[in-house]
Amino acid sequence: MTSTVPASSIAADTHALPRSALLVRASDIALLLVAIVWGTSYGVAKGALAFYPVLGFLAVRFVLTALLLAPACVRATRAQWRDALRAGLPLGGLLMAIFVCETYGVAHTQASNAAFLISLCVVFTPFAEWLLLGQRPASAVFGFAAVSLLGAALLAGGLQMQWGLGDGLMLAAAVLRAVTVCATSRLTRRHAQAPMLLLTAVQSAVVGLGCLLVAAALPGGVPALPTQGAFWAASLYLVLGCTVFAFAAQNWALKHSAPSRVGLLMGTEPAWGALFAVWWLGESLGAQGWLGGALIAGAALWMISRRTAL
Repeated sequence: MTSTVPASSIAADTHALPRSALLVRASDIALLLVAIVWGTSYGVAKGALAFYPVLGFLAVRFVLTALLLAPACVRATRAQWRDALRAGLPLGGLLMAIFVCETYGVAHTQASNAAFLISLCVVFTPFAEWLLLGQRPASAVFGFAAVSLLGAALLAGGLQMQWGLGDGLMLAAAVLRAVTVCATSRLTRRHAQAPMLLLTAVQSAVVGLGCLLVAAALPGGVPALPTQGAFWAASLYLVLGCTVFAFAAQNWALKHSAPSRVGLLMGTEPAWGALFAVWWLGESLGAQGWLGGALIAGAALWMISRRTAL
């Protein structure tokens, strides 16, 4: 489950050329590790949900993330806090909607399906920019969107189209991610004084506390925290690996690698997710499912390489 990175962060590094072959190789390895970590997050989250309900799990994950980032926010100025709250509160609401859809989706479909379907956000993003920012996609984008949707249909059973609740929720999460990319770009430019760690902490707090409040309002309230070590190991992996490590590694690598290399390496995330689900969870896609996943991942890779080359 990936974090949303402002488009401005990538654009700002377009002219940052690699300093040496060693730094390029190190950044490639770092980005590949990020793609692997994010790809495995779907299978890890699915395992954690065997011990605790979705909203409670999300509350644990994001409250821990916010607490971990809190020390980095102590020295923030009043202006930085103002911009972080103005951007972070609405973006945190969007992220909460994304993660609720994603996590409920993972609970009701295969982790391999989830990894492929969420990558549709890359193809949906140009259409979100067209609707929200008035930037019409290039003609070729419509063709690759059709290829992606064909891949999603194959993943859902071909002509039978056996879409389940989980698949529909992952599709909704992909659409929300595309909208969030546009909103993040707009709000971070408008409120540029917010440091990224402070903004991430605010967003995490919104997701964690929001899920906690919703869970408390539902019948049954918030259940007691699980005692199983597997749940806490999964939660710590998602907090430390998918948020702290992935965020730091991606930002470091962006300073030493060309955007096209970054996009291609990060675009391997759905493949790692599917492979992990097959290996760790024993899932099976079948030839048609692998073909559908390959079409989605291929279209996403093409979109990323095209956008980062501009």
